[in-house]
Amino acid sequence: PGSGNLLTNRPLGSGILHVEFRTPLAGLLQLGQKRGNSGVYLQGRYEVQILDSPWGPADHRECGAIYGVAPPRVNAARESQRWQSYLIHFQQPLFDETETKSSPAVLTVYHNGILIHDQQPVGFSTGSGKAELPGPAPLLLQDHGNLVRFRNIWWVPLS
Repeated sequence: PGSGNLLTNRPLGSGILHVEFRTPLAGLLQLGQKRGNSGVYLQGRYEVQILDSPWGPADHRECGAIYGVAPPRVNAARESQRWQSYLIHFQQPLFDETETKSSPAVLTVYHNGILIHDQQPVGFSTGSGKAELPGPAPLLLQDHGNLVRFRNIWWVPLS
């Protein structure tokens, strides 16, 4: 933590992302967004939240949420220190010849093999995401100051 966000060297368009992550063991006094907070930002713009939150109802800020846009259908999070996975089908937004957005980004997300978002439109950059622009952009894994670990990350572009 504290070393900065991780970004891909290449910009990415529409595709399928697989990422595994593990949240740290949080102290009993750490609450809310201080519990293993991180995020997967498709094109550096659209965040699928990572958080140690395997209890209670799912909401728009908990693990699996498209941050500030849509809560996951169910809370599929595992307890801290267990590996988890996201499989994300991402359709980048479309822009017309005048660079006006004609279609929003769309995400389908599986968390630990459970469908939590099904073709969810995302009409704006989420959380601290970068501004929406035409074309591909790098994938960003957020450094939010917590010891979140990542492994087995792969991307399949869609034509």
